[in-house]
Amino acid sequence: MSRIRFDQDIQPLSEFRAGVASYIKQINETRRPLVITQRGKGVAVVLDVAEYEAMQEKIELLEEINKADVQLSSGLGMDSKAVRAKLLSRFKNEG
Repeated sequence: MSRIRFDQDIQPLSEFRAGVASYIKQINETRRPLVITQRGKGVAVVLDVAEYEAMQEKIELLEEINKADVQLSSGLGMDSKAVRAKLLSRFKNEG
C-alpha cells in the first residue's frame, strides 16, 4: 500500500459524497487509502479491495508468527532434525 499523501488523501465527508466516483477512481489508480473526515476528525478509511486483501494476508501471517513465537517460548517447539525424523517416520508408516 502506498503512503498517504496528506494533500490528496484526506477529504471531508461532504466532498467525498459529492465526488464518490472520482474518489473511488483515485483510490483504484493510486492504491492509496482515502481518509474521510467529519467535523475535522478522521471517521473512515476507504481502501482498494486488492490492497485490503493484501493487508489482511499480512495481518494473518503476523498472527501466525506471533503464535509460533509464543509456542516456542513455552517450549512447545521442535528443532528441524526432530521434525524431519517425525515426518519421515510418518511417510514410511503410510507407504
